[in-house]
Amino acid sequence: MTTSLRAFLLYFLRLGTLGFGGPIALAGHMQQDLVEQRGWISAQEYKEGLAFAQLAPGPLAAQLAIYLGWVRGQVLGATLVGIAFVAPSFLMVLVLSDLYVRFGGLPWMQGLFYGIGAAVIAIIARSVLKLVRMTLSRDQLLWILFAVSAVVTAWTESEIIWVFLVCGLVPMLLRGRQRAPATHALAFLPAAPGLATGLAGPASVGVLWKILAYFAGASLFVFGSGLAIVPFLYGGVVQQFHWLTERQFIDAVAVSMITPGPVVITVAFIGYLVAGLAGATLAAIGVFLPVYLITVLLARRFHRVAKNQQVKAFVDGVTAAATGAIAGAAVILGRRALIDVPTILIALVTLALLLVPKKIPEPLLILAAGIVGLVLKGMW
Repeated sequence: MTTSLRAFLLYFLRLGTLGFGGPIALAGHMQQDLVEQRGWISAQEYKEGLAFAQLAPGPLAAQLAIYLGWVRGQVLGATLVGIAFVAPSFLMVLVLSDLYVRFGGLPWMQGLFYGIGAAVIAIIARSVLKLVRMTLSRDQLLWILFAVSAVVTAWTESEIIWVFLVCGLVPMLLRGRQRAPATHALAFLPAAPGLATGLAGPASVGVLWKILAYFAGASLFVFGSGLAIVPFLYGGVVQQFHWLTERQFIDAVAVSMITPGPVVITVAFIGYLVAGLAGATLAAIGVFLPVYLITVLLARRFHRVAKNQQVKAFVDGVTAAATGAIAGAAVILGRRALIDVPTILIALVTLALLLVPKKIPEPLLILAAGIVGLVLKGMW
């Protein structure tokens, strides 16, 4: 069954507006809606898209959406679907960013994020559990790589790119000798004054270029879940450039959790705090443009590359390292967000509710945590 490109775009516009639950949930929505219910995408096309999104660097949900857009309408389809999927959450983040800049110092907003920050730690922990089940299984080598990455990230409080590369090369060298030369495995690595005003005042042109370059580089080391970018961003945004404080960074992650669409949209919030609307726009372009270009340029050759055992082994190792880095990031952020008994209890209750068979939507849990934070801070 075929459909018009307009109907296809309207679907992704709706998914980007109402799709909560993170990358795994969004990928599930696409499979159920486009393959099973509507029949707009074949099961084989969907499987190929999901494999491509796992193999290529970039956040899973956005990569899969752009790939399916390419299947439906080639370059034009990929372009329009990418915009339709990302734009709603980007606009929502702009509104939340402006409110945060205007009222972030007020007690009611501090109370709100007091509860939300604790709930976010639970959501990240649950995501680690889901990713562990999906990516590691009972593979002892991947568990070792996961543990090494988690410990290094938690210990150094930053994400070290060389750890990712080594974790990819180890299984590639040990398991990928049967087919194809190793070179294929590396194919995936390759203003107006008022508009650029952040928390620290107007940003220079140099800062704007740095925002664009930094977030573009960050997107190339996100495999699978968009949460993989969290530890990488922490090391750069908080420790290297000192653009945000640790509290502001946790709030940025929280904003990505309470908005629909791709989790990596948190970069727009960070960009806004640093350099206003211009910073938010450049950060979003930096993260999503490499994803778009990789999909458009490599989609045609994917069938041949996907069969390469060394590519699969390399990505398995990088994915294990990314999952470990997310676990390490949960430890780092947890030390900052879980500051007393109430926040620890909020996190534990949120995690318990996330793990029950009858799941409560994440936005409702975050809203409830925010209300609890307001009550505890006496701001309600």
